Amino acid sequence: MGRYIGPLTKVSRRLGVFIGGDLESFQKRNFPPGQHGRTQGRKKLSDYGVRLQEKQKLKFLYGGLRESQFRRYFEEASKKAGNTGVVLLQLLERRLDNVVYRLGFAKTRQQARQLVKHGHFTVNGKKVDIPSYRVDAGDIIEVREKSKKLAIFKENLENRDPRSIPKWLELDKENMRGKVVEIPEEIELEIPVNVQYIIEFYSM
Repeated sequence: MGRYIGPLTKVSRRLGVFIGGDLESFQKRNFPPGQHGRTQGRKKLSDYGVRLQEKQKLKFLYGGLRESQFRRYFEEASKKAGNTGVVLLQLLERRLDNVVYRLGFAKTRQQARQLVKHGHFTVNGKKVDIPSYRVDAGDIIEVREKSKKLAIFKENLENRDPRSIPKWLELDKENMRGKVVEIPEEIELEIPVNVQYIIEFYSM
């Protein structure tokens, strides 16, 4: 299955939490999409359905990852030492497109993915245009010199609350440069996700 490229507002309505799209529309129509979504409301999910929904929430939160890609992250996390759920989130957080979003260079992870693919960033001085590129502690992420004049970066940085930048990242706003201070240990997601259910989903 390919990457989902449809409207995220519809996905948000289906999952019951805002993971992207038009927030105002989601708030006005916070019920499942479809002809009978308003009247039937949210049906009680089976144990499998509950766990599937948690997996879908996390997958779409990180930009609508392909199922095969998301499964590979889980399989890698399950083979590493430590809590599988924590390691899974660490792997997702260390994606370059996520770091670009977390630093405030992009409004959404979807926008961050596009900006990375268009070659607007360097990591340790070298251009990287792979959204899934994994950053490490000490890495320097910077908007390329010729891209710094683009209005989108100035606007995004001005609109981002500096308090929203996680402590494992460091931003030099003036020079449009960020640093990975450490591998994140405590990760705050924008929506509630039961990661244990995701582990159980892949174990069913």
